Amino acid sequence: MNMRIGELAKLTGCQPETIRFYEQKGLLPPPLRSQANYRMYDAAHVERLHFIRRCRSLGMSLDEVQTLLGFQNQPDQPCGGVNDLVDRHIISIDRHIAELQALHAQLSELRQTCDSARPAGQCKILKQLSDTTPPLPANESII
Repeated sequence: MNMRIGELAKLTGCQPETIRFYEQKGLLPPPLRSQANYRMYDAAHVERLHFIRRCRSLGMSLDEVQTLLGFQNQPDQPCGGVNDLVDRHIISIDRHIAELQALHAQLSELRQTCDSARPAGQCKILKQLSDTTPPLPANESII
């Protein structure tokens, strides 16, 4: 099964520019070229692109994807490194969730300072956002 980049893009839901980018980064192996110099992809490219897109949908970085592809390319090696990578990714997500929760709390507290529509010149939210004192880090409370 040989296909051109447009067909691969349609089949995988991935933009042709992204496919070329993944090739440049070494995540996708270079395809064969037709006599007219068109890129020609096969089923292995489809499978690998689905793998990459699944990893990216889980928030994994290109470096993490590259590492996982290395494990996939060497199926006889132990998968402890895969587990470690996923564990580190989970920790990173937990940290990000905590930061977002702190940000949510700050915004909620800011929102509570203005309980009605009033002229923008009297808006307490805008006044607080205009305050010249340095903002607190996202993980610290305003209180």
